[in-house]
Amino acid sequence: MSFRTFAAEALADYKTTGAVAPSSRFLARAMLEPLKLTPGSVIVELGPGTGVMTRALLDILPADGTILAFEISERFYSYLKERISDKRLVILRTGAENLKKELHKRGYNQVDAIVSSLALGFFSDAQRRDLLESFPPFMSENSVYTQYQYVQGLELKHGRFRRFSIQPLLRQYFGSVRCKTVWRNIPPAFVFACRKK
Repeated sequence: MSFRTFAAEALADYKTTGAVAPSSRFLARAMLEPLKLTPGSVIVELGPGTGVMTRALLDILPADGTILAFEISERFYSYLKERISDKRLVILRTGAENLKKELHKRGYNQVDAIVSSLALGFFSDAQRRDLLESFPPFMSENSVYTQYQYVQGLELKHGRFRRFSIQPLLRQYFGSVRCKTVWRNIPPAFVFACRKK
């Protein structure tokens, strides 16, 4: 059922979904491996889609932890609300650009992890930079931001696709950027684990 929901959203708005299939468990594992969660951990998830990462996060999240999941798709938002019932999960029907406002509204000044499935290649350069600038103020030296990008690395610019790598931009905002390739995903992907300067 989640594949059908995912496919319907991808066909309706590929630019927002940015993928042809839900993330594999191998990609989810690589995205969550760098996280060091402790009691009371607060995680921000950007673009949960049909909840592949969300469920994997809930599996490793301490009982008193919190996930704030930002989802702009009405279809995915409704799907998650219907399918995942866990008091540790707060699903927000809003975009990542509202991260600062939503965190402050809930009294959070720091997060332990930011896990992003956003298709940054479909963002404008200004949107990407605004988003990346918003993360470090909420990160401690132990916090980690994970982001994946498909190996073909495409960017949509002026209505055309072209090659694009997010890694050089990540290095401008984070002191440590580690990359791992996940071949067992459709399509294969690079996973970046970033820590603040």
